[in-house]
Amino acid sequence: MKKPPSLSPDDKALFRGLMSGARKLTQDTVVHRPARNKPARLPEKRLISEQIDASHYFSDEFQPLLSAEGPSRYVRQDVDHYELKKLRRGDYSPELFLDLHGLTQQQAKQELGALIAACRRERIWCACVMHGHGRHILKQQTPLWLAQHPHVMAFHQAPKAYGGNAALLVLIEIEEWVPPALP
Repeated sequence: MKKPPSLSPDDKALFRGLMSGARKLTQDTVVHRPARNKPARLPEKRLISEQIDASHYFSDEFQPLLSAEGPSRYVRQDVDHYELKKLRRGDYSPELFLDLHGLTQQQAKQELGALIAACRRERIWCACVMHGHGRHILKQQTPLWLAQHPHVMAFHQAPKAYGGNAALLVLIEIEEWVPPALP
């Protein structure tokens, strides 16, 4: 790299003369953080009861009829099949992610129940459940458990961006928001 040309002594003296009497500015800029509406903190007891309530839907004995061919997919009878197509194409972006890697089946059921309860509480339509490949235990069981839950509208194997065949995109039914009554 080239060095910039140095200033002559006359130029340096002229600069110092022009800058005499100048003082250093103090930084007085204040950065205001945007105010965020934090959701009300739910009591721990209520969170645990929601998780237990949501996980009791999952049975290992019940085997819902799911297609064995192609990717894992399911759509509830009262839901339009177009929703399944939108899941497959990746039209829905998941807002919550659940990673089941390294969990036992019992822990995975509890976490799935907690995920569904959290989605309903936070009004989140789409979530991603990453079950992984492993020994294919959670990969086989997760779709069976999800198909049993009444608030799961549909699920489909996730697009590559969200985990491919080691994950599922889940569409969850949430309660419609009703504005509070005016006094």
